[in-house]
Amino acid sequence: MNDVRTRQQTVRDLYAAYLDDRKDKVGAMLTEDFTFSSPRDDHIDRATYFERCWPKEPLFRAIHIEFLAVNGDEAAVRYRAEKLDGTSFGNMESLRFRGDRIAAVEVYFGRNL
Repeated sequence: MNDVRTRQQTVRDLYAAYLDDRKDKVGAMLTEDFTFSSPRDDHIDRATYFERCWPKEPLFRAIHIEFLAVNGDEAAVRYRAEKLDGTSFGNMESLRFRGDRIAAVEVYFGRNL
């Protein structure tokens, strides 16, 4: 499988693991020096990401990837997330790979749908 297809599958697997509450799988996908950024988080490290951004209880019913593009070490994804309470929202994320692992994620919040 070429790098583009492999990285596309890694991104899909990332969101599937999030839905399945598989922190162990996500941990294996991230570099040790992984950083996460969003309007609420500025380059937090891996440990802080799992503390702050990983739901303590299941939160989502589904995550629908609407757009996914990979160019070299970069990926962009737009998705619609459906929460268990019936609400949904759209976000975009930029992911940077190092080798076969994700080194950074930047989230750009969308709107409630």
